[in-house]
Amino acid sequence: MKKKGMSALCLCLALGLSAFTGGALAKAGEEATNGGASSPTSQATESTQETVNINTATVQQLTQLQGIKALRAGAIVQYRDENGPFTDIAQLQEVPGIGPRLIENNRARLVL
Repeated sequence: MKKKGMSALCLCLALGLSAFTGGALAKAGEEATNGGASSPTSQATESTQETVNINTATVQQLTQLQGIKALRAGAIVQYRDENGPFTDIAQLQEVPGIGPRLIENNRARLVL
């Protein structure tokens, strides 16, 4: 009787696991498909390649940059509101908390 109960439990667990994996497990080196939808990883990669205009970006848009959280993004917007638009990407260093490394890490995505 215990064996039947354990077998049923294992079957339920296996079925439940297949629901979480979408029923398709990829072998090493293969890509799993999910009905043509982009995977969260590919969506994140795509969004990290978009440019951000530091003269028009919102706090939320600025937080998409590497190393920029809401507090720093708010400081960028505040600096821009008080001093006018940026004329050079390097001018970001005048914002408290923004250094040359942060600018270099995001240089490919920053535009005026």
